[in-house]
Amino acid sequence: MQDLNICLVQSSLIWEDSNANLDNFSKMLTQVSSLTDLIILPEMFNTGFTMNAKACFEEMEGPSMLWMADLAKEKGSVLCGSMIIKEEGEYYNRFIWMRPDRSYEYYDKKHLFRMGDEHLHFSAGSRKAVIALKGWKVMPLICYDLRFPVWSKNRYAGGEYLFDLLLYVANWPAVRSEAWDSLLRARAIENMAYAAGVNRTGTDGRGYVYKGGSMVTAPDGSVICHGNDNTQALLQCTLHRAPLVDIRAKIGVGNDWDGFDIHQ
Repeated sequence: MQDLNICLVQSSLIWEDSNANLDNFSKMLTQVSSLTDLIILPEMFNTGFTMNAKACFEEMEGPSMLWMADLAKEKGSVLCGSMIIKEEGEYYNRFIWMRPDRSYEYYDKKHLFRMGDEHLHFSAGSRKAVIALKGWKVMPLICYDLRFPVWSKNRYAGGEYLFDLLLYVANWPAVRSEAWDSLLRARAIENMAYAAGVNRTGTDGRGYVYKGGSMVTAPDGSVICHGNDNTQALLQCTLHRAPLVDIRAKIGVGNDWDGFDIHQ
């Protein structure tokens, strides 16, 4: 496992305007360091958190996927974030993990935001994804998933943890920012892993306000970096291997975690 250089992209989103959002991100990402391993965009980065899936969806060969592939190749970095994907007649809030060689992995949001009627417009995913990067095991999740500790739970078996980094992309409203900060730290502590959350800024087409607060939390709950409120910014930081190894050696709670099964 090598140290991992990541970049959290905290940005406002233009409502249901994919071209404008992609243009904005293209401009922002010109400032990303060439040493960056992973670039993380917010939830529904090309449209904002809209329920207008029928008008805003793309397919897996669509223009936003091609943009991600081109940019990942140009930067030599993994590029990730979620967008609305239609597949076999169903709509998904799908997290895409795009590699520089144009290969990809994906995760479909499991917990759909009932209070915003997401469950009426999208189909829920049913499987987790754990993705390897430079010796790290990364588990991507989406926004509302943050409130579900069992779905986010790490596992320990045979001397190995299921994941080293929890990654949440979000459109998390400002009115619940205290929960955002507290839950990200809790997920890091209880899972003996780093946790990174990328949130948008600005106001969406429904009038909801977002202030950002993107952050990276260490396994001991300390905050490594935190985005300024209401500011569009690139948060670049390094996740170091040594502190993760040290805390897992000193506080080996993984040996005492409860076994469990998740029933769909």
